[in-house]
Amino acid sequence: MLRAMQIGWAMLRLGFDVVRWRGRAPQRIPERLGDTLVGLGTTFVKLGQGLSLRWDLLPPEYREALSRLHSDVPPFPEDAAIHTIEQAFGKPLGELFMSFDATPLAAASVAQIHAARLLDGRDVVVKVTRPGIHAQVQADLRLLRRAVRVVQWIYPSLKRQRPLELVDELSAFLHDEIDMRHEAQNMRRMASVIDPLPGITVPHVIEPLATREVLVQDRSYGSRIETVYGTPAAPALAAGLLDAYIHQLLVAGVFHADPHPGNLFVLDDGRLCLHDFGSIGVLDPASRLALGGLVEAIAANDAPTVLDTAIALEFFRVQVDRRPYEREVHMILSEMASRPLAQWSIAEAIWRVARIGQGADFRLPPHLLVLMRTLFLLENTLRTLAPDLDVLGALTARAPAIARTVNATRTRRQVAAQLMHAARQLPQLAADMLRQAQLGDGRLALSIFHRGLDSTQEAIARTGNRLALALVTLGLYMSASLLTLHGDGPQMFGHLPVLAVIAFVAAGVLSVRLIIGIGRSGHL
Repeated sequence: MLRAMQIGWAMLRLGFDVVRWRGRAPQRIPERLGDTLVGLGTTFVKLGQGLSLRWDLLPPEYREALSRLHSDVPPFPEDAAIHTIEQAFGKPLGELFMSFDATPLAAASVAQIHAARLLDGRDVVVKVTRPGIHAQVQADLRLLRRAVRVVQWIYPSLKRQRPLELVDELSAFLHDEIDMRHEAQNMRRMASVIDPLPGITVPHVIEPLATREVLVQDRSYGSRIETVYGTPAAPALAAGLLDAYIHQLLVAGVFHADPHPGNLFVLDDGRLCLHDFGSIGVLDPASRLALGGLVEAIAANDAPTVLDTAIALEFFRVQVDRRPYEREVHMILSEMASRPLAQWSIAEAIWRVARIGQGADFRLPPHLLVLMRTLFLLENTLRTLAPDLDVLGALTARAPAIARTVNATRTRRQVAAQLMHAARQLPQLAADMLRQAQLGDGRLALSIFHRGLDSTQEAIARTGNRLALALVTLGLYMSASLLTLHGDGPQMFGHLPVLAVIAFVAAGVLSVRLIIGIGRSGHL
């Protein structure tokens, strides 16, 4: 109850600030929203970060404010950290580490990081989640779902935006963020992708030291990437980062989804090191091929192909009237072509194309939202690191060729397997069909079945019944009203004609029946 009151009070204050600043200083509202979420703790900070992925729901200024969210929280006591570690692994600290620094290197809303040394002498970092964080998150999510249901009840029109689905998506995102096993699995997947590449690396999980509450990984010695801005090493690092992402996006189909400068380190040996694997993205082979084709089509100012690849990526419904969309795509490409090359943004172009495909009841799949956010973050990081880097030129020179080569090989293999399977089954399938169709006198008989008409007829019948019931109900209400105004005869409750009361009751019963029927079916 106390937590619910705390959340309610914070939201009430936010509402008053929105009313106060909406006309005078609207630019302050996104920052005020971010401050409110930070004040409510881990759950709401992470939910805000998850909302920053929703390019299809929030304006840019809100997404930017939410993407910068972090909790300025003090570290929790060292005794609690040590207790969590010993509970997680079932051993005293001395049997796990040669040394353990009780003073954390960094503390955040979910976990804090300690330096340590393994018994074999390797330097590691130990990531320990905050005590009680899982129970707190569960309780906050229950309150959030209840609040959303209440708001939906007050404002039924919000159901079109499917807010409960959004809460479920954000809940899944949050549970992944606070589970160290999920991050460990992401690190293993990314290591298999990044390790073969030159000039870039990722920390490795120390097996088997990974549980829900604790993660032990290699320690990286180096500095944040901001330290090389403006130095001679910056362009080469930017080119290496771009090459690594081309490989992740179009060859491996698994990519680090948060490439902002805070997650990029330059090691002492000059290599880049990616950090923070709470979120990764995954693209299937068809999406990789379509993404490569989309980049190539944007560079070539080819609106029809841009639309084809956007449909393949699920930016649009499959059944669309192409003409208006194709005109809008052409306008986007023409506007971008008029800019100087240094101002081209492949991420912006893809996002603008995706935006025109969004309808009132159509939302981008979560994996594409992760892709869009990653592309924007990557471009911003690259342009900060090396302002003169020709991102579009590098993509168009390498990305489509890589995508076509990798996917063409896979496609040939799949098609060959499918053809072989079909060739084996075709003779038997043909014999079975002929045997089933043959009549006793040697003639062939074909049976034709309709599909879907039964359900259509039932739907029409139900609609007709409801329409008739609604008309009867309306008639009863009108009759009751007229009897109330002009009716004679026996009365009850002092002045209401008995017949009017009976008509009102009957109309009410029929109304309830109509509402229940509509509620069960989900439509009129």
